[in-house]
Amino acid sequence: MCTVTTGTAGSTAGTTAGRPGSDICDEGDAFYRQALTRGSAPAAQAPGCLLELGLLRRSPESPGTLVPVPPDIAAARLARPIERAILEQEQALRSVRSVLARAEAAYRQIGREVNRTADLLLGEEAVDRALRRAARSCGSDVMTAQPGGGLSEETLARTLPEALDLCSRGVRQRVLYQHTVRSHGPTLAYAEKITAAGAEVRTLAEAFSQVTVFDGAVAFIPAAQEHQPAALSVRHPAIVRYLVNAFDCAWDRAEPVFRGTDRWQPHTFTSQTRRAVLRLMVEGHTDKAIGSRLGVSPRTVANHIKWAADHFRAGSRAQLGYLLARSGLLESQRPDGRTRFG
Repeated sequence: MCTVTTGTAGSTAGTTAGRPGSDICDEGDAFYRQALTRGSAPAAQAPGCLLELGLLRRSPESPGTLVPVPPDIAAARLARPIERAILEQEQALRSVRSVLARAEAAYRQIGREVNRTADLLLGEEAVDRALRRAARSCGSDVMTAQPGGGLSEETLARTLPEALDLCSRGVRQRVLYQHTVRSHGPTLAYAEKITAAGAEVRTLAEAFSQVTVFDGAVAFIPAAQEHQPAALSVRHPAIVRYLVNAFDCAWDRAEPVFRGTDRWQPHTFTSQTRRAVLRLMVEGHTDKAIGSRLGVSPRTVANHIKWAADHFRAGSRAQLGYLLARSGLLESQRPDGRTRFG
């Protein structure tokens, strides 16, 4: 049973933000039905729940009489403050999102940059731009492994200023080529200039992979693309560390292009290259495969093999391989006295 209220009919006493404080009780249900049937009801007997829900209002013709209010009208009155509160909360939510939108954009952008471990660079311009940017920010060391023969004069001229700038800033610069560059004038001239500025240049007979690493933090490796130059910029610490270790292993086996003020003697270069050619031949590689790995032409490979065949008077590659193994020609001495293969 509801308590009878003497408050003004249609007031929202007992409600919170438009929410009714109680349901319709049995007495209220009966009273509302009676008011609907008669068209009015005495105000003094009205249950409080009907007044709270706005289902009764004062009659303008008779102050002591109440008339029933349709439920949809009562519901609209009760819902109005709730809807207003919802709108205010939605506006507050939009305001919060708007304020934080700029920070969210920065968070996502920086997060992608930090967590990204590799970027594919398509086109010569994109690759050169990324390399120049990395070179400008390099602070301690850069290592470059460039297999194959000599580079074009255009490429050497384009990279020389950056190489000299690195040296002028005290950045240690190590450059690794294959032995074939020792007979390539433009590359030797380039090596001489950067060596004079403080860089180190070495060559190796055997094959190695192309890579450039800046500060042990970012590495650039070729990315095979059918129609355009491409490179992969790698930042994953474990991958970069692996590439650095591979470079260091090749560097330790390589020979300096310059010893003091003199270039390494050509006959030594020829001997190193010949041993590498013969070693790969013994392993079963074709002339074309050997040339590709060592950065020389198949004709040069054939000339080295012919020299060995004539020297040992071998009638076939199989016989030549046997005679080479017996001769020890494929072994060379390390500075510490241990043998190694050239």
